[in-house]
Amino acid sequence: MLDLTTILSGSIVGLILGVVGGGGSIIAVPLLLYVVGIPDAHAAIGTSAVAVAVSAFANLLTKLRQGLVKWPCVLVFSAAGLLGNFAGSSLALRIDGQHLLVAFGILMVVVAMVMLLRRDAEGDPDVKLSLNTARHMLPWLLGVGLAVGALSGFFGIGGGFLIVPSLMLATGMPIANAIATSLVAITIFGAATSANYAWSGLVQWNVAVNFIAGGIVGGIVGTLLQSRLANQKGLLNSIFACFVMAIGCFVIFKGV
Repeated sequence: MLDLTTILSGSIVGLILGVVGGGGSIIAVPLLLYVVGIPDAHAAIGTSAVAVAVSAFANLLTKLRQGLVKWPCVLVFSAAGLLGNFAGSSLALRIDGQHLLVAFGILMVVVAMVMLLRRDAEGDPDVKLSLNTARHMLPWLLGVGLAVGALSGFFGIGGGFLIVPSLMLATGMPIANAIATSLVAITIFGAATSANYAWSGLVQWNVAVNFIAGGIVGGIVGTLLQSRLANQKGLLNSIFACFVMAIGCFVIFKGV
């Protein structure tokens, strides 16, 4: 029954990622805590980080064929983010689990608000990091990479909802490139966070495997549904944002 619950929870995350295209990993920790029944917030975050890394890598393989990844930009962004990620995850391990839950719930509410307000902006698809553009881009990529990596490590999330607008702000790339490029950073940040938690013995590997298996199935179904629901994507995003906000409020209540 526990394995089935874990697989179903993973499939929910995969389905959301497939249909909406992002944000699903933010509900992984609440699902692991309150549906699967992992008793410790730190273990839920560590286990979630493993699933986030694997899911992002699987999605990245698809995007690589489309040639949308801006490699020089994301390598600089991720290098700075790794430092922030290690600091953030190390700090989270020292914080009481209940306090961490309250902070996580607040983050979910903020994420929901960003999803409701976000508008896809145009950008330059030919933008690249070079000697000519480094003077402007490099400080932005290093600064926002460090900050986003710290948040990703602290909360054990992929952070795509933060990485995508950050890459667009730092480089001026279009959202399609930012989404594809963000998957590289999400994979790296998720792997780094899970490694830090695994070192502390806070990853439940059997749960992670079942969660990932469910996510793969849900992702396939979600991808098939995406084309049929393409015209309603804006509405789906808004519904999901309200859902995330409601869960965030619940997490804050439980944490308090």
